[in-house]
Amino acid sequence: MAKLSVELQRYFFEEERQSEIKLVEVLTLAGERIFGFLFVILSLPSALPIPAPGYSIPFGILMFLLAIQLIAGAKGPWLPEKMMHGSMKLESAQKIVKAGIPWLKRIEAITRPRMTYVCTTLTGRVLIGIAIALMSISMMIPIPGTNTLPAMGIFVTAFGLQEDDGFISLGGLAICLMAGVLSTSIIIAVIWGGSSLLDVIKTWLKSVMSY
Repeated sequence: MAKLSVELQRYFFEEERQSEIKLVEVLTLAGERIFGFLFVILSLPSALPIPAPGYSIPFGILMFLLAIQLIAGAKGPWLPEKMMHGSMKLESAQKIVKAGIPWLKRIEAITRPRMTYVCTTLTGRVLIGIAIALMSISMMIPIPGTNTLPAMGIFVTAFGLQEDDGFISLGGLAICLMAGVLSTSIIIAVIWGGSSLLDVIKTWLKSVMSY
């Protein structure tokens, strides 16, 4: 089977396409590695050093649904018909793929089947599914700093999953752990900061009303 970077290059740049593409059409590239493929494709826009805005929440929702199915032991993914036939402008997709192919090639250069039990056993797939589900939730939170690193964790973990490279997936899980700690810290800081500001406002209002 051809490398993902080669298949994406061919599909988006060497073959004639309509002005808009649908997710269901891109899935023809997946073959048997469907779960890993979907996670890689859906996390790519947000995982790039210069992420494409507007995709974190909808793609986060999709990946969360897929992660739950992976945890449940599903052999193949199910997504709502509306999502499967949702469209994206070809030009937008090409920009994302063009930016992502160099990163794909870098990770492909070090990827090979090893520690396959991480990616093929029920325990390993459940662990991967839980990590991706949590990272997907983080991606859906509209707070700066809670999107890119979780998406990178999903991207690396999923790339290992689709290539049966448990070593790469474990590296991705490590990134997910770091992303979880960072996202939690950011959320706590925002909530704490918001609470502190609210307390200040309440104190000020009480002082004003006391006069």
